Amino acid sequence: MSTHPNALSRRAIAMLKAIAAGRAELRCSCEPDLRVDGLPCCDQTTAHDLARAGLVRAVGTPSPGQWAPAELTEAGHLALGGFPAAA
Repeated sequence: MSTHPNALSRRAIAMLKAIAAGRAELRCSCEPDLRVDGLPCCDQTTAHDLARAGLVRAVGTPSPGQWAPAELTEAGHLALGGFPAAA
């Protein structure tokens, strides 16, 4: 997945915005799952891609399989920088 803003899908941008707004959690594993507002994300493949690209991470050091608040990394903030805050 390219981290260039123009390469991100609308769904990936929406996910990044939800994470930036503090509305998302990651389940810590080799392929972290994402939930937004307590609901499982409909596109876990994109969630995995965002994590692999280094755009998102879990806050703190949760145990494997545990849910933790999600946050944008520096790269995530840069990737989202070209898009308005409102989803």
